[in-house]
Amino acid sequence: MLTQVLLQLTVVVTLMVLVSIAVFVGRYRLRDTRLEWRARVRAAAPVTALLAAVLLFNSVARQYGPDVSWMIHWNLTWPIYDVEGEFILWLQSFEAPAITAYFSFIYIYGYVFLLVFPVIAYFALSNTRPLRELLTAYTLNYVLGLGIYVFIVAYGPRNMMPELVDALLYDTYPQYQHLTRQVNRNTNVFPSLHTSLAATVTFLAFRTRAIYPKWFLLATGLGVSVAISTMYLGIHWAIDVAAGIVLAYICVALAGFLVGRWSVTAWVASLRDSNPSPSTSTGTDTNPDTDPNPGSSSGSEPKADAGTPDTTPSESEPETGSDPEPERA
Repeated sequence: MLTQVLLQLTVVVTLMVLVSIAVFVGRYRLRDTRLEWRARVRAAAPVTALLAAVLLFNSVARQYGPDVSWMIHWNLTWPIYDVEGEFILWLQSFEAPAITAYFSFIYIYGYVFLLVFPVIAYFALSNTRPLRELLTAYTLNYVLGLGIYVFIVAYGPRNMMPELVDALLYDTYPQYQHLTRQVNRNTNVFPSLHTSLAATVTFLAFRTRAIYPKWFLLATGLGVSVAISTMYLGIHWAIDVAAGIVLAYICVALAGFLVGRWSVTAWVASLRDSNPSPSTSTGTDTNPDTDPNPGSSSGSEPKADAGTPDTTPSESEPETGSDPEPERA
């Protein structure tokens, strides 16, 4: 059943991405991408590798995280309920088959699409800074979110009040349990990572609205829908959603601060320049008997100072949102 659900998810999200590429990215950016993709891959490779390592560690750590959480035993479930009360019950009072179908689709398919498409859209830009900020913000979300999950135990409304809160997602589409149980733990609801990652995309879409104005509108609608879906389906408290939005803001701000401050390419180049190989450091034979111009250099160009700052296009580009490239259909 899990294989069938994953296949269905892949097909639906792929179709959504292809349509969005045609609507938002356009053929001109795709043409430029075919010419520049190697340089863009090199620019994004370090943070992509870091994100992959964090996701791998996260998949392992979350198997043992709940045990550590119970050892620390900071259970916020009842304090959250005392503050929030029965807001989720009020929200579910508007339950209707069409509304449930919409928010279930958003929680599964819309959420995955919202995370995947901006990676492609920003990769299609000559300015790689938006892509690197997006991947850095994703990484920070998982790092900070996992840290909070280790220290804090919090059950969602459907686990705390199963007799009052309907698990609308699983009651309507029980097959989705095979997918969500692979990534979710019922003690890890504060903050909502669904909300934080969706809000991260929305914040960055706002910052790049001059480049992708129509995508900003769609990302905002999807981001809000994802946040509401987590509450309407009884998975998260409103406080979890608010905390997820705060986490997203912090991650986007940190990503904007960190990206461009260091260059892995420049660091490797400086190491290579500070440790020249014997073949390049000795030059040609300078024996006066054989050198027609004693005392001169070997004829090679002078080596640049290892401390010269990196000025590659990927590091000297303008800030996010300042890409002068207009949106082209």
